[in-house]
Amino acid sequence: MTTAVLALSATGLWAKTDITVAMQLEPPHLDPTSAAAGAIDSVLYSNVFEGLTRFMGDGSVVPGLAASWEISDDGLTYTFTLRDGVTFHDGTSMDAEDVKFTFDRILAEDSANAQKALYAAISDVEVVDPQTVRMTLSEANGNLLFNLAWGDAVIVAPESIENIKQQPIGTGPFKFDSWTQGDSIQISGYDGYWGDAPALTQATFKFISDPTAAFAAVMAEDVDVFSGFPAPENLPQFEADPRFQVLVGSTEGETILSTNNAQPPFDDLRVRQAVAHAIDRQAIIDGAMFGYGTPIGTHFAPHNPAYVDFTGGSAYDPDKARALLSEAGMENGFPTTLHLPPPSYARRGGEIIAAQLAEVGIEAEIINVEWAQWLETVFRGKNFGLTIVSHTEPMDIGIYANPDYYFQYDNPAFQELITTLNSTTDPDTRTNLMAKAQEMIANDAVNGYLFQLAQLSVAKVEVQGLWTNAPTQATDLTGVSWSE
Repeated sequence: MTTAVLALSATGLWAKTDITVAMQLEPPHLDPTSAAAGAIDSVLYSNVFEGLTRFMGDGSVVPGLAASWEISDDGLTYTFTLRDGVTFHDGTSMDAEDVKFTFDRILAEDSANAQKALYAAISDVEVVDPQTVRMTLSEANGNLLFNLAWGDAVIVAPESIENIKQQPIGTGPFKFDSWTQGDSIQISGYDGYWGDAPALTQATFKFISDPTAAFAAVMAEDVDVFSGFPAPENLPQFEADPRFQVLVGSTEGETILSTNNAQPPFDDLRVRQAVAHAIDRQAIIDGAMFGYGTPIGTHFAPHNPAYVDFTGGSAYDPDKARALLSEAGMENGFPTTLHLPPPSYARRGGEIIAAQLAEVGIEAEIINVEWAQWLETVFRGKNFGLTIVSHTEPMDIGIYANPDYYFQYDNPAFQELITTLNSTTDPDTRTNLMAKAQEMIANDAVNGYLFQLAQLSVAKVEVQGLWTNAPTQATDLTGVSWSE
């Protein structure tokens, strides 16, 4: 049984200050700097851990643990002034040494950071004094402040790093209390927080993977919020119920049929193109997401001003798919595997895609895996043919420049293009380069591009301050409160 936490508000009434947030995926561990699992950020980003910069709900990047910064004229030196009086939840001070430790760890040869490539241009991190850090880049990077806002770059301390996966200690307004694996994570307000204290003093994150159970939990009011509600067919029922509010927004989640470009026959462009033309995106959006989702033809968010619509180049055309397979010597089709992690978009979408692929002779064996298995087998082991996953990191087309990334796309021309993009600061030039990057991976049919994942959440009507959109995968509770 959960005991409600109440606090005296400015009006003299007792306002609720605890909240229970449900989500479908449970984190595999609690270190956002050493895993690709977005579920870690869903719980901890901006709540427990903070970076030098941070994302706001509208997608803007604002100062975080860095109060300000100066950039040299050549774009190669960033000098950060850190906030005064910041402490970690164990009471130790956060200073320039911790920033240096964090980035030295990210860039170490044995680093497990999933986005290490984003920070590769950082050649040196120098402690000027306890409140000042100087970063030197090997080449200018117009995305640096944006990249520093990712969960992969939150500041951690050497004193607590050994147990960070089970006992995360950050600088945020909430401290980690406990984790009942398979059930929930508890966090509570940190009295020593450097900034304004949030309205909430306690939060419980509940993990409910089954869509039917998710519906029951919300209807019974066992949870206050369900972030990323997994059964979109139920949303009209919640919209008609005065107890609830339904938030429909956008995410940075490109949902793709990830393809192992190094595994035959997917190393043949014609086979990858055949897969693309065998897929009916709208049927997947309608069948798996009940109409929620925006079709995409490349790995880029449609709400980004630099987005280019390439869906026409991979339109649903099973006859063309069969012809391409025949041209590639695969006129009788071929067998492959389709690994499906737990989210509904993958499990439901995978059934539809397997049927569509079968229509052109591709027999995809469905293998349902838990998230930890997906990370081990697919992401790290690269032992797969096809898989479905939503890449929720913001503006992450740069992952295609890493030939060792799990779908193993190795195109030197693309790698050179991204290097140029990273060193470019002129907005118009950057937009043109991003358009070329989108076109290149679309023409190479690197993956099957399905849809941009919608952010679907259900909350009690009294809850206010939740993010409608998800510019990064996070459940930011810093601005959440209960109406009086």
